[in-house]
Amino acid sequence: MPHKHNAARRHHIGKMKFKVTNWAEYEAGLRRRGSLTLWITPDALAGWAAPPRKTRGGQPLYSDLAIETTLMLGMVFGLRLRQSEGLLSSVLDMMTLDLAVPDHTTLSRHRRARTWKPSARSNDRQPVANGPIHVLVDSTGLKIYGAGQWLEEKHGAKSRRGWRKLHLAVDADSGEIIAHSLTDQETGDASQLDLLLDQIDDEIDQFTADGAYDGEPSYDAILGHSAGAKVVIPPRSNAVERANAQASCQRDDHIASIQIDGRLKWQDGAGYGKRALVETAMGRYKGVIGSRLRARSFHAQQTEAAIGVTILNRMLACGRPQSVRCQASKGATK
Repeated sequence: MPHKHNAARRHHIGKMKFKVTNWAEYEAGLRRRGSLTLWITPDALAGWAAPPRKTRGGQPLYSDLAIETTLMLGMVFGLRLRQSEGLLSSVLDMMTLDLAVPDHTTLSRHRRARTWKPSARSNDRQPVANGPIHVLVDSTGLKIYGAGQWLEEKHGAKSRRGWRKLHLAVDADSGEIIAHSLTDQETGDASQLDLLLDQIDDEIDQFTADGAYDGEPSYDAILGHSAGAKVVIPPRSNAVERANAQASCQRDDHIASIQIDGRLKWQDGAGYGKRALVETAMGRYKGVIGSRLRARSFHAQQTEAAIGVTILNRMLACGRPQSVRCQASKGATK
């Protein structure tokens, strides 16, 4: 028993601790995330009605802004499409605004659209002004609810649970999700790298990802986006330096460093530990937005994930924690 107690004590002491330095501001931001206060800007009022159609077909009733607003409110409060329509109707009534509210059939068609992208108003991120950024990339699984799960709940039948893969690129300094894609569960992580990089306008100073992205195509894609970027991807355990490699090849430098100093020391020197921040972002997505997609069709699920990312970024903008590592107390030993 004393042995187990000492082991637990050593683990507790050796664990890194952090403290939030802007707690008052961060706490106020957390409260704002749950606020029911809504407002509509003059620009939003001006753009609420759908612009006249310039091609053949009927005149649309609702603008993309109105539809996106309804979908975002529904996702924030965990509502179905009809309830989302009802929520916005009641809000506009209380604000005495005579604005048309998108009906649930329009919301459903919009969510299924293959070419859906956030409007300029809902996707207002601008490139940073203080220099290149550190990009972290990873993927996580989101469950989907289909016929197999219904049969399992109804009749107890066993079924293979389906899921989608959400690929995220995160700004290491701000925690903001700056690029994303949603694919089926069989899609490899590295195959989405070009798509993620195409969404990033900022210059990349460092790119960090796990071993799933290892390979020359990943390095070529990253350096093609930002020629001077530092790429931190752990090579596979059986990776070897190429005989005809150039001295400036970063992947071969990583392999050589690991062979000399070991993988743990390489991770510490390369700053690989920062990758934990993208795992934090994925956990934040599942905790705030949810770990399961409600939409049934794949294109609707892609829209749902895109709206979820927009919501999460706006919640994060309300208040971000600024944490620093605490210094070890005097006398603490392992």
